[in-house]
Amino acid sequence: MTRATTVRAVLAAVVLLVSLFVTLTMSPRLGLDLQGGTRLVLQAKDSPTAKADRESTDRTVEVLRQRIDALGVAEPTVTRSGEDRVLVELPDVTDPREAAEVLGRTAQLTFHPVLGVPDDAAPDPKPGSKPDLEDLVLPDESGGRLRLGASDLSGAGVKDARAEFDGQRGAGWSVSLDFRDDASRVWTRLTGEAACHPPQDERRRVAIVLDEKVISSPQVSPSVTCGAGLPSGTTQITGSFSADEAKNLALLIKGGALPVPVEVVEQRTVGPTLGAEAISASARAAVIGAGLTALFITFVYRLFGGLAALALAGYTLISYAALVALGVTLTLPGLAGFVLAIGMAVDANVLAFERAREEYASRSGRTSRPLRSALAAGFRNARTAVVDSNVTTLLAAGLLFGLGSGPVKGFGVTLAIGVLVSMFSALVIARALTELAAGSRFVTDLPGVNGIGLRGRVRTYLTRRAPQLFRRSRRWLGVSTVVVALALLGVTLRGLNLGVEFTGGRLMEYTTSRPVGIDTARTALAEAGFADAEVTTAGERELSVRTGDTGERAEAAIRDALSAEGGAATKVRDDLIGPSLGDELRRHALIALGIAVGAQLLYLAVRFRWSFAVASVTAMVHDVVILIGVFAWLGRPIDGIFLAALLTVIGYSVNDSVVVFDRVRELWARRPGGPLLPAARAAVLQTVPRTVNTGMGALFILTALAVLGGDSLRDFALALLIGICVGTYSSVFTAVPVALEMESRRKDGAPARQRQRPKPGRGRPADNGARV
Repeated sequence: MTRATTVRAVLAAVVLLVSLFVTLTMSPRLGLDLQGGTRLVLQAKDSPTAKADRESTDRTVEVLRQRIDALGVAEPTVTRSGEDRVLVELPDVTDPREAAEVLGRTAQLTFHPVLGVPDDAAPDPKPGSKPDLEDLVLPDESGGRLRLGASDLSGAGVKDARAEFDGQRGAGWSVSLDFRDDASRVWTRLTGEAACHPPQDERRRVAIVLDEKVISSPQVSPSVTCGAGLPSGTTQITGSFSADEAKNLALLIKGGALPVPVEVVEQRTVGPTLGAEAISASARAAVIGAGLTALFITFVYRLFGGLAALALAGYTLISYAALVALGVTLTLPGLAGFVLAIGMAVDANVLAFERAREEYASRSGRTSRPLRSALAAGFRNARTAVVDSNVTTLLAAGLLFGLGSGPVKGFGVTLAIGVLVSMFSALVIARALTELAAGSRFVTDLPGVNGIGLRGRVRTYLTRRAPQLFRRSRRWLGVSTVVVALALLGVTLRGLNLGVEFTGGRLMEYTTSRPVGIDTARTALAEAGFADAEVTTAGERELSVRTGDTGERAEAAIRDALSAEGGAATKVRDDLIGPSLGDELRRHALIALGIAVGAQLLYLAVRFRWSFAVASVTAMVHDVVILIGVFAWLGRPIDGIFLAALLTVIGYSVNDSVVVFDRVRELWARRPGGPLLPAARAAVLQTVPRTVNTGMGALFILTALAVLGGDSLRDFALALLIGICVGTYSSVFTAVPVALEMESRRKDGAPARQRQRPKPGRGRPADNGARV
C-alpha cells in the first residue's frame, strides 16, 4: 500500500466518522413544506411619513419578531430579504389568516382628546389621512362619530400592554397599559384636561385610535379632578373584546408600530400530513433508486463497482451530515436534489473506471502490475474531466441559489453540496477502497472479479461494429432542427401553463372525505361565484383550485363549496403570490437562463476552443427548448420547481458535452494538423460507455422519484428524465456536428493551439497522462 493510498484511507475514515457523529447527535432542520406550516413574504411600502429602505425593513423585522414571539409560535424564522422584503416562516401554523392579519397591521396607536360629536355636515375622513390632524372625524367603537383633537401621545410611549380578564365586575377582557416616564406625564395631562369637563360630556372622553380607527374612547372617571389626571398603570382599553382580540391588541401595542406599511406578496401553507407524506415518498424513492443504482454499478464493474457502491453510501452519509451541520433547511425540492445527487455521484466513478479499463487493455502484458497501474492512471486521467463537468453543475446550482426563491434556493444549496461531496466520494473514498483491493493477488489475477479487466458489453459492441459516425453530420443537425421546431410549435399552439409563481394568484389544494368529480367541483365553484377558477384533480379525493389573488373570505367560500359536494374539505396547501412578485420571479427566471448560457459559454471557451464552447452551448439551448416544448404539449405547469429542474438539465447537458470534447481535445492533439472528424468519431465511441452507464445510474433514481415520489415530485422527475435523455442525445448528435461544421469553415482544420507548444490544461499529448 502506497503512502498516498494510506493518506486517502485515513482522510476518508476521519470524514466518515465525523459525519456519523453529526448524524447521530444533530437533527435536520425541516422546511415548512416537510413539517407543515406557513411561509409569508411581506413587502414594505412607502408611507407619507417613512420610506421603505433597508433601515426601515430591519426595524420591521424586529417588530415582527416581537409580535411572533407573543403569538407563541415555536421556532419561527424572521429575516430580511433584499431591501424591502421580510421572510416569515411559522412552523405548524396551517391557518395563516390570523397570523397574517396580526403581522401585517401597522399598529399606529395614538391617543386623542375628544372635542365633541360632529354635526351631520362634517365630512368623513379621507382615506390615508393622518390621525394626529386637528379636528379629525373618525367613527367610534359604537358606530357613531367623534371629532378629535391633535395627538401628542403615540404608541411608542407605551411601556407594557397586557390582556386581562375581569370576571367579578363582568367587564370581560380588556388591555391594561403602562407608559414610560415622558409619555406618562403626557397621559396625565391629557386625562387631566378631559376631567375639566362635566360627567357624561363627550369632551370628558379620551379616544384611543389604532390604524385610524377608534377602538376605545373611555370616560375619565368622575373621581378624577380637573388638572389632576390619571397616573400611568391605571389605564385600560375596553371594547367588548374576546380573549383572542385582547391578546392580539396587547401584542400589537407592546411590539410597537411598524415603521412602514407592509403587504403580503407571497403566502405558502402546507399541512403537516402532506409534508409527512412527502418525506415518506422521498425516502422510499431514495432507498429504492439508490439500491437499483448500486446493483447496476456492481453488475457493470463487479468488485470495484461494489466498492463504488460502498463509497456511494459514504457519499450519502457525508452529504446528509453536511446539510445538518451547516444548518441548511431541508425542503421538498432540496430533498429531491439530495436524491438526484446520489445518481450524479456515480458519474465520477464511471469516468475513472472506464479510463482504467482502457489503460488496463493497453498495459496488460507490458507490466507486472497492470491492474494497479491502470487504476492509478484511470483516476489520474479522469480528474480534470470530473472537475470540469462538475463546475458546470455548480454554476447551475449557484444560479438557483442567487436568483431563485424559497424552496428553489434550498435545492441549489443541496445540489452544490452534493456535487462537492460526490467528487470527494469518488476521488478519495472510492479510490482508497479500490487501491486497497487492487493489492490482493486474488483480485489482480481475476479480471472477471475486479471488473476493470473486462472490456464491457457496450465497448465490445462498438469495437466490433465500428460505426462510421458523422459522415453526414448535417443530417443529424437537420433532425435536431426538426425536433426543436416541433417544441416551439407546442409553445406557440398550446402556450405555457405558467404557475402562480410567475403569474401571481392563488393555488389551493384540498382533500375531501368522499370522491368528487372534477366537473362537479367546477360547477359548485361556478355557482359560488368562481366561474374562472381552474380546477384539476390528482385523485378521487384530491382537488387543486387556482384563482386570482383572492382574500380569506373567498378561500372560505371555495372550501365551503367543495365541502358541500365532497364532505369535509381539508386544505393541505395554499400558495398566494402577488402580481408584482410574479412579474419579478418571471424576470429572474429569464435572467437565470441568460446568465446560465453566458456563464457556460465563457467557462467552456476558457477551458476549450471557441468552436467546442459554442457547440456545447448550442446543445444546451437545444435541450432547454425541447424540454419546455414537451411541457407545453403536455400542459404541465411551468413553476419554480420546473425552473430548478431546467437549470439542473443545463448543468447535466454541458456535463455530457464536456466529457466528449475533453476526449476530442486529447485525441486531436495526437495528430497535429490532422482533420477533426476522425478524432471526434473516436472520442464519441470511447465515451459512449461512460455516457450510457452514467445515464442509467441517474435514470434509476429519477424513475423512482417519478413513480414513488408523489405528486409534488412527479413533474420534477419527469422534467429531469426528459432532460437527461435529450441531453445524452444532443451531446453526441448535436454538439459534435456543430463543432465539425464550425471547424470545417476554417481555412485549415488543424487545432490552432497545436501550432505551438500546448499550454497546460489545453490538450497535451496522451502519452503523458491523457485526459478524459
